Amino acid sequence: MGRVVVVGSLNVDLVTRVERHPKPGETVVGSGLERRAGGKGANQAVAAVAAGAAVVMVGCVGSDEAGSAYVARLSALSIDVSGIRAQPDCVTGHALVTVDETGENSIVIVAGANAAVTVGDLGVLDSVGPGDVVLLQLEVPLHVVAAAARRASNRGARVVLNLAPYAALPPDVVALADPLVVNEHEALMLADSEAMPASLVVTFGAAGAAWDGDQLTGPVVEESEVLDTTGAGDAFCGALSAALVAGAGRREALQAALSAGAEAVGHVGAQRDPWL
Repeated sequence: MGRVVVVGSLNVDLVTRVERHPKPGETVVGSGLERRAGGKGANQAVAAVAAGAAVVMVGCVGSDEAGSAYVARLSALSIDVSGIRAQPDCVTGHALVTVDETGENSIVIVAGANAAVTVGDLGVLDSVGPGDVVLLQLEVPLHVVAAAARRASNRGARVVLNLAPYAALPPDVVALADPLVVNEHEALMLADSEAMPASLVVTFGAAGAAWDGDQLTGPVVEESEVLDTTGAGDAFCGALSAALVAGAGRREALQAALSAGAEAVGHVGAQRDPWL
């Protein structure tokens, strides 16, 4: 069986809970402060390994305690961390997360070492081929994402591209994505561009997801059971990639992804386990 190679971000999430999100210029009181593992890339890598895939993580952390602890965490989860580089004189990426009473989140990203990822960090992609999935998101420099997609495709690997946080990529890069994964809001922005992926997955939250228009609904999650929506989309992408690398068809892979996304909203934080 092939591998899921994730090129992306690693963040330390600082999470507090609020009654409601503040309006511009307003201050609200947060309850508690938790340190959790996050970053779209690492979240997706953890979701993929939890779904049974062999996973390689490519990215950068800072030359700080948080970075070394994060690498140790991923290694303990059986993720190949040989592609993670410590960037000297740089802090590990952080995310400031507020979660309201309904479980909805608001996030501010501090890129840190994620901005230091370069094309030179993509050496592991020289070993991918048919049967492998290369999973990408947009919290590292966009030219690195583009280079990773092109290199992976040239070697016959399947490119899964989560176009989040939304940004415009060259049309030839978008065309390599099979599938490109977006939520409803990102889908509208994609529609305004001239880019066309090989196939398109659109997620609709509790209403499920559609792959090139073939829509499925996932497990029903009662509103009272939703603790935190942080990372639900990342769980979806990681599980989707794991299913694809295992040889699943579209509907089977989509159902596995929906189940992972539904499970993710039932725990606090983007990743289930607490920080090391």
